[in-house]
This record gives sequence, C-alpha cells and structure tokens, in this order.
Amino acid sequence: MTTNSDKHKLDLPPGFSEIRLREHGDAFAHAQGVAATEGAGTLVWVRRLDSIETAVVLEPEQPLAEARCALFAVMNAAADALGQYCAPEKALQFSWPDTILLDGGIVGGCRLAAPRDAADTDVPDWLVVGLQLRGSVPMTTWQSFSRGTSLEAEGFNLLHSEDVLASFTRHLMAGFDGWRADGFKSVAERFLARMPATKGLRRGLERNGDLLERRLATVKEVVRQPLTEALDVPQWLDPDTGQPWL
Repeated sequence: MTTNSDKHKLDLPPGFSEIRLREHGDAFAHAQGVAATEGAGTLVWVRRLDSIETAVVLEPEQPLAEARCALFAVMNAAADALGQYCAPEKALQFSWPDTILLDGGIVGGCRLAAPRDAADTDVPDWLVVGLQLRGSVPMTTWQSFSRGTSLEAEGFNLLHSEDVLASFTRHLMAGFDGWRADGFKSVAERFLARMPATKGLRRGLERNGDLLERRLATVKEVVRQPLTEALDVPQWLDPDTGQPWL
C-alpha cells in the first residue's frame, strides 16, 4: 500500500514521479508490476529506517542486449549520490556487475528486470532497475560482519533516504544524458574507475555489459564474463534475508 502524506515527498527533477510504499513493501517487485502502465521515470521507494530501497522504471531505445547496461548507469548514480556524504577515507567501489562496496564491505547493489518475452534483439517496452543499500543493523551485530557493512557502521549517521534518492535521480539523469551524447563509453569508464584495481590487469566493458579482462603478462588472452549469466543471481543479496550480505 502507498501512503498519501506529503511529509516525506521526494524532491524529484522533471520527468520523475514517485510511488511510495509502506515499510514492508517490495520496490523492485512493485515497479515491475506497474512498469507497463506508469511508464518511464516512475520511482518506487520504500519508506524504511534501516535501508534505502528503490526501483526505477526505464523505457530504453536500444535492444535489450545493450539496454541492460542501464544497470551500470544506475550504480554510477547511486555512488555519486552517496559520495556526497561519504568520508574521504571510505572507499566507495563496485564489484562487477551489481555490487556496491563501502570500505571493502558489501553495502548493497542493483537488480535488473525486463519483460519475460523480450529477446536480446528486441527493444523492451520497459526495464526496471532496483537499488538497495543497507542503512543500519543493531550495533551488537557489527562485530559479526564477515562480508558486508552498513551505512551507519561506516559513519553515515544522519543520512536520510529522501535526500539520497533525490540526489540519485539527478545523477541518473546526468548519466543518461552523457550516454546519449558520448555513447556507452562514458558510463563504462565511470563504472570501471570504481572497481578495485588489480596490478597487471586491464578491464573493459563491451556494449552488452560483458566484462573483458586482460592480464599484461599474457596480452593476447582476454577473459570474457557474460553479463546475462552474472545477473542470474544477485551477488550482493542474501537469499535467506532478502537483504545485502553481512
């Protein structure tokens, strides 16, 4: 169910509209359910204190094989929005294709959905990209973190979902503008720049989002990791809790 109060209404740029869900809502699932009727720019979000959870509806102009790369534009925008509040010593990085790392720990990530009958060569009627960031957990569990972290644990004590999401939408618009003007290269370079560097390794992203890795010691050998296979199971999401891995 959605709420009607304007108390927490998002300050969204032109072209965006919001659907706000109560605490136990599922933004990613809800956005898929309304994508065909609500259209591009619909931002579904959940009003929660312990996480930032949203999903945005897109109407791409490219075939699905290329349109999937919207995932990277969303991750870039999420990192840019968080970066405004992030301490300089805290590294805000990506693990290809869908995981957001904060100071080396998993803090969240993205998911992507398209119509089930859309083929790679089709321009899909819609795409939905979901974003989830762990805001907080009880302080008594902080010492038990093994893979993940939270925004609160990393010093984001006064962060409000509304501020992050408003900033996120503006960065997302800028990212798509850059994509249209300069091609996917502009999105790919910004995403790759946030991946942890590995000595002697060069990375690239194909137009379909596949990751290419080349080691300088064996220049002729290029390892390709297909995006479609990597997105089958979100790498940041604990299936037992429905939250980012801890």
